[in-house]
Amino acid sequence: MTVRLDGRSLAIHDVVRVARDGEPVAIAPECHPLMHASRAVVEECLRRGDPVYGVNTGFGKLADVRIADKDVELLQRHLVTSCCTGVGPPFPEEVVRAMLLLRANSLVAGCSGVRPPVPETLVAMVNRGVLPVVPSKGSVGASGDLAPLAHIALVLMGEGRARFAGRTMDGGEALREAGIEPVTLAAKEGLSLCNGTQAMAALGALAVFDAARLLDTADVIGALTAEALEAVPDAFDERLHLARPHAGQLQTAANLRLLLKDSPAVITAPHGRVQDAYALRCMPQVHGASRDAVAYVRGVLETELNAVTDNPLVFAGPAAASTATPTETVVIPGDDDASASAVGGAILSGGNFHGQPLALALDFLGIALAELANISERRTERLVNPALSGGLPAFLIEEGGLNDGFMVAQYTAAALVGENKVLAHPASVDSIPTSANQEDHVSMGALAARHAREILENTQTVLAIELLCACQGVDLRGCVPGPRTAGVHRLLRQRVPALTEDRPLDGDIAAALELVRGGGLSLALAN
Repeated sequence: MTVRLDGRSLAIHDVVRVARDGEPVAIAPECHPLMHASRAVVEECLRRGDPVYGVNTGFGKLADVRIADKDVELLQRHLVTSCCTGVGPPFPEEVVRAMLLLRANSLVAGCSGVRPPVPETLVAMVNRGVLPVVPSKGSVGASGDLAPLAHIALVLMGEGRARFAGRTMDGGEALREAGIEPVTLAAKEGLSLCNGTQAMAALGALAVFDAARLLDTADVIGALTAEALEAVPDAFDERLHLARPHAGQLQTAANLRLLLKDSPAVITAPHGRVQDAYALRCMPQVHGASRDAVAYVRGVLETELNAVTDNPLVFAGPAAASTATPTETVVIPGDDDASASAVGGAILSGGNFHGQPLALALDFLGIALAELANISERRTERLVNPALSGGLPAFLIEEGGLNDGFMVAQYTAAALVGENKVLAHPASVDSIPTSANQEDHVSMGALAARHAREILENTQTVLAIELLCACQGVDLRGCVPGPRTAGVHRLLRQRVPALTEDRPLDGDIAAALELVRGGGLSLALAN
């Protein structure tokens, strides 16, 4: 089950396997010639004395400062140490594992000019559990995630702080205990380690994986609420949705039809309504739009997982030199002898580190998840409000007044939805210039990623509260759920008993949240 890195084929589920399940990682053998070739271009550039950004020049606004040959390795060390400016709580360990994986995958593609020991050491850190302590704040998302990635590079050098064997310790000590040699950075390697989008991509990959599972879970919970509120099933008829055939809408409607098939709660409901409020009737349209948004974000991330995002990029071989123009590159033609000709290539300075593609997508992910929470909280309100629930006891509890039931659980859902509205403000619409205005437009993609993750966690809790209320509503209604939703009801009741009198609900919410996060509720959709 080893995850093989070749710089081209890493998928989101591979990131999850490594970050959460501890699957081992290996570098594909065919990557080593590519890395050696691009490294030869860097070495040839140094031999010739050609000025190349970040190899023998300063960084950012200091790009015009030429660095002496004797200081090119010290330059890389200084870059890493100067970029270790992260603040705030450290990223969770799963995020750090994903960052290590993604940084290695980018470097093995052979366009970064690093020696193989650099990605090999990153892979060893993943496999042996040396996880740098990476503060979560400090990236503006252009020149990549400089601060977070620098804290990883610092441990690779044998410094900084790391987690190993359940303890936080000096990075060098962690490497020694794990049997890993630290790396002394050569020319270009510090820049290759720090430039990139791997912090926002790691956060985004894990979030989009969870979001995809949450969409199915939201359909399952929404179907239970539809049964508790005796919804009109006409709103999910396939003919209606084929008339507006958005892919996500069609999928959600199909899910709801499957979940409510043979459900007496909706088939034989005696209320006589011809249609329901939007929170029920428009689940296919609202859940479906979020489903389409998540699919788009997934596509962006799957491209980024296999992208080379540092700067400058190194292209080996005579073909690379022949396609470059003098205005955009340092061209290294090679000498007349055959071995030197093989070194021919180009070093191009560009902006692949800019996080804008991810920033826009991750803002979209946060908005899409916030809408799942919005409509879920409205369904919870219909369940607890006696003016809207069609005969259920107020706040889903007998002897109301003496008992408050789920009254304040809805408050919690409302609070989380309110927080989501703040977090969903797009980070990508902001830009604050850095490096004395050399870096005059930044993406704020890391902020978008962190907000998307927070919105995801809030939305999972909002849906957990709806799950509790929906199952309580089914119990109080005395209706018979469909065969698929009945299994979900039983699963919750194995962990949370029905509410007959007031008790602290935080434990109930936590138990329901575990079910929501685990993704097992979506098994109700399995054929």
